[in-house]
Amino acid sequence: MSTFANYEDRFGLPLFAKRGITLVKGENAFVWDIEGRRYIDCAAGHGVANVGHGNPFVVKAVEGQAQRLMVVSNAFYNDQRGLLMKKLVEITPQSLNKVFLCNSGTEAVEAALKFARFSTGNSEFVCARRGFHGRTMGALSATFNPKYKRDFEPLVPGFHFATFNDFESVERLVNERTAGILLEVVQGEGGVHIGRADFFAKVQALCREKEILLIIDEVQTGLGRTGRMFASEYFDLQPDILCLAKGLGGGIPIGAVLCSDRVHLKYGKHGTTFGGNPLASAAALATIDYIEQNDLAKKAEQKGKYFARLLNAYHLPLLKELRQIGLMIGIEIKEKAQPFISALQDEGIIVLPAGPKVIRLLPPLTIEYELIDWVVKKVAEVLK
Repeated sequence: MSTFANYEDRFGLPLFAKRGITLVKGENAFVWDIEGRRYIDCAAGHGVANVGHGNPFVVKAVEGQAQRLMVVSNAFYNDQRGLLMKKLVEITPQSLNKVFLCNSGTEAVEAALKFARFSTGNSEFVCARRGFHGRTMGALSATFNPKYKRDFEPLVPGFHFATFNDFESVERLVNERTAGILLEVVQGEGGVHIGRADFFAKVQALCREKEILLIIDEVQTGLGRTGRMFASEYFDLQPDILCLAKGLGGGIPIGAVLCSDRVHLKYGKHGTTFGGNPLASAAALATIDYIEQNDLAKKAEQKGKYFARLLNAYHLPLLKELRQIGLMIGIEIKEKAQPFISALQDEGIIVLPAGPKVIRLLPPLTIEYELIDWVVKKVAEVLK
């Protein structure tokens, strides 16, 4: 174990299950540990490094902005912030025309909950079983898994949980106190469960009929991950609030909340110190430009299908179901996933869990096909 690992164990709060290696360098889809061993990174910082580690285009933008101005209060205008807001409105669904910038996915969800409460005058939300929205108190209240919640109760009241892809289950929970329906298009942490078009069409119509807000969490699915710039595009969703983070900054922390005209706010009702800082805004602009210029969403769609075709060809008895949309991949197996995740790391492949029996892969969208070949080969070997 490295000296730095010892420091983290000694001085860090014991909140994370460590993997036993110290990562010190990254380049595109590779990361290196302190001993010089190279890994193919199919975790990408939990889906953050969509444009690859150390993307030169993003690095150049960050270096240039760091030399000019790194932080400025939201009481002042800023060129990078303004450009990013304009760009986000241009690339997100047409219903969205206002932006709040923050620092993370859970902050984006917290803001969305506040915005929905203030705009509607109501306080309750319908969310989904298996849904995950973050660890802060409001976002945690909207998250389903009891293991994340039980030690922190009482949480924020008024959150109800429907069955994902079951419209009647959602409809039954809506009442006169409902402010919004908060859903992921693809449940990442919950096992890579993909939404259905008919389900989301009915939910969207219900929100319009009942005059409640449709809140879509694309923290993990946004910025090309699913084969579209946003997974909402698969179903022509026009949300009232859209939450973004993870892949938005190319590795620099940033989050964003996009809002429609149905969201009404007033001066002083929310705020942030670091949100929309020039450094993160410059990184996000460079990231979006790189995704667009290199057609990474389309490439993610093609590479994801390629991965699924290769893996399915092995006809693995241990494989229960392969769920894949773009380069968001869930491999559900018939046994506990953790031993296989550890075995893959030993083979030089870093992957994630998504529930007790699901191996999740979120590689950079820039991963080369020959690396996909190698990853699939190793997954098949381990699962055999």
